[in-house]
This record gives sequence, structure tokens and C-alpha cells, in this order.
Amino acid sequence: MMIGAAAGVAACSTATEQDAPAYYGLSVTRIQVFKEQRKMHLLHNDKLLRQYDVALGFDPRDHKQQEGDGRTPEGAYVINRQNPNSRFHLSIGISYPNAADVARARAMGVHPGGDIFIHGTPAPWIGMPDWTWGCIAVSNTEMDEVYSMVQLGTKIFIYA
Repeated sequence: MMIGAAAGVAACSTATEQDAPAYYGLSVTRIQVFKEQRKMHLLHNDKLLRQYDVALGFDPRDHKQQEGDGRTPEGAYVINRQNPNSRFHLSIGISYPNAADVARARAMGVHPGGDIFIHGTPAPWIGMPDWTWGCIAVSNTEMDEVYSMVQLGTKIFIYA
């Protein structure tokens, strides 16, 4: 399973060039993900700009503890990278693990994992619930929109 986990985590990061449409609306100042409801909100201050249904890690309950556990992290992070060449259409990176995540994993004697992204959904996974290795997935069309709207440094809050 660890080999599959490593392949799944790294898979968020490579493949063919994609183009996202231009966005000229209000800036996204915050992303909120509600794991239990499987919803993601893009906000400008307190104004809801967009809402999406999401798929999460294959074992989404609780906070991500270690590499390969299939959990989607919970907590406050930032968008720290964009990948126009993702195997999962387009992707934007989440700053997991933070210092607390690393310390928790170290205390447990495990690796915290990483490469957590918001990304699109390849054809084999369309309609499948909670199929990622800990990432947050939307449709490819929705990911085009998210990719164009969300800038590096945007805060993301992931709730249980």
C-alpha cells in the first residue's frame, strides 16, 4: 500500500499543459472546505463567490496523520503553488504539512506526507466518492475556474 500511496501522492504533480480561463472578478481572499458536507467555498471577505461539491481522501474522517492514510488534512493552510501540468487536470497546492503537522507525525514516529492539492478529476474517477490520497477534487471544468480565481498566498481553512 505504501508504494501505491507514494505513487498517488506524487501523481498530483505532473503531466500535460492545461490552460485556465482568465478571471476578472473579485479576488478570492479565503477558501473554506467543509469535509463532512463535501463542500468548498471561495470567498471574497465574507461574500461567497463560488461553491463546489468535492471528493476527498479515501478515508476522509479526522485530520491527516501520516503519508498514505487517505485522510484530507484539517486546519489553516495557504495556497503555496500552482501546477498547470498536473495528472489531475490542473492543481493548486496546499501548504500541508505545517510545523504542527510535522511535530505530530514525528511524535508518532511516522512521515506526515505532503503534496496535498485541490485538483480536477480524471475520467476514471468521475462520480466516485472520496477517491483521492488526501487531496480535494472537483470536476475539471470547476478546476479551470478555481485555478484562474485562486492566487498564491490565499488562505484555506479545512474543517471536519
